[in-house]
Amino acid sequence: MKPGGRGPVVAWWAGLAAHLVIGIWYAASGLVAPPWAVAVLLAIWVVVLVVGLRLRTRRPWWMLAVPVLDVIIWVAVISAGETFLGWTA
Repeated sequence: MKPGGRGPVVAWWAGLAAHLVIGIWYAASGLVAPPWAVAVLLAIWVVVLVVGLRLRTRRPWWMLAVPVLDVIIWVAVISAGETFLGWTA
């Protein structure tokens, strides 16, 4: 077994699972945001996924922060769209 035990591996997989679940929220943003905004959100989600995949070997514990970042980005974009662009459900 590697130094550090199973904790980092479990943390990384838990963060990845949460990121994938939050991806559903990003995809369902079409209920509130226009298609171009959903495309931008999904592109951001993919970029964050790639960053998370790269964290696997170097800093697996940081993957637990990825879902938190996902929620912050989603709330910020949807709130800004509602406030400045008039998006409504």
